[in-house]
This record gives sequence, C-alpha cells and structure tokens, in this order.
Amino acid sequence: MSRTEQQVGAAPAAPGRFITVEGAEGSGKSTNIDFLRQLLEARGIVVHTTREPGGTPLAEEVRALLLAPRKDEPVDVLAETLLMFAARAQHLATSIRPALAAGRWVLCDRFTDSTFAYQGGGRGVAPSLLQQLAEAVHGDCWPHRTFYLDAPFAVGSRRLAGRERDRFEQEDAAFFDRVRAVFRERAARLPRIVEIDATRPLAAVQHDLRLAVDELLAPAAP
Repeated sequence: MSRTEQQVGAAPAAPGRFITVEGAEGSGKSTNIDFLRQLLEARGIVVHTTREPGGTPLAEEVRALLLAPRKDEPVDVLAETLLMFAARAQHLATSIRPALAAGRWVLCDRFTDSTFAYQGGGRGVAPSLLQQLAEAVHGDCWPHRTFYLDAPFAVGSRRLAGRERDRFEQEDAAFFDRVRAVFRERAARLPRIVEIDATRPLAAVQHDLRLAVDELLAPAAP
C-alpha cells in the first residue's frame, strides 16, 4: 500500500469533505446517495453530488463509451482502465477539487475503489499499475470516508431484474464475485472504508449510514 493511500483524508488543505459510496450493481447506491445528501443538507452542509465515470460533460461522454454494450469491437482491458482514469482526471480537475476548495462536501457515486474492484478484481489488471495511475491522477486526494454497500451477486442481480443492463451489468457471477472480493478486502484493510450489509431492509442500511455520518461529524473525526 502506498503512503498516500494510508492517509485517511483527501486534500488536507481543502475545507470540504470527500465522501464516496461504493458497491456492485443492485447494492442500493443511488437510493442511499440521495439519503446521504438529504441527511447532510439537513445538518446545514452544502453538498455537491456527482458520479463516476462521469460528473462533467466530457467525462460523461467517456462514461457513455465505457458503459455501452459493444458487439462490433471488444473493449481492451487496458484501454478501459485508462479511459476510467482519463474521465477521473477531468472530473477531479473541473468538479471535485473546486467543490472541495469552495468548502462543499462532495458526495460521489464511485471512485478509485471501484477501479481496483472492477478493473483489478474483475478484469485482472495488476494492482500495482492501478496504484501508479491513481497516484498520477489524484495523488493524496482520496475520500475522507467511503461507504461500501455489500451485497452478493444473487441479491444485486435480482434487484436489477427487468432492467436493461449496461456493459458491466452484463458480466457473469464469477466476475462480480471477484469484484466483491476486492471491495471487501479493501474495506477490511483501509480505515476510511465503512462496510455496510446492503442485503438488509433499507431502514437498517440507512440506520447504519446515519450513525456513520454522525461519527464523521463528531469534532474528533479525522
């Protein structure tokens, strides 16, 4: 693990806080990001909500390339990885860093933990390469807190039933088992990541999120 990843907290000079929500498809990220936004705003915090890949007009164009199912040309794994980080570089430069510097709390649907899980665990890209790319693209700008919503493939797949699936959502159970294994390994190793059992009723999940936010807002919180 690099020195920068060991640091809990992003961009120490910025007054804002950087919060990410992670999880596989069907884990409830969208619902709970909205819950977190309302929770923070009720406490008088100005929140900037965004997502990855995407978050800016240019990065959203890259997102469309990455998520669209392709039959004409397989997407090379390294090309996919570099596109993820290219979108992230633009997102950081024009959205995340300015919002943090302005004192806003950034609430982001996915960040580099997803790249380690999907491109690293799912696709087999070497973690050392992903770490080098992360350090080049965002240096010490890691989230202050990451909420990882954990759910096995069977649960997520059932929740997605009947929905048109993007290129990642079309992957098989073995792929998502590898993705989940990396998410859980990182959650166990990195103090900034709070793992939450997303297989439970929504009220229970949001109870845990509320407690975690209260802890984050405590004066002694890092």
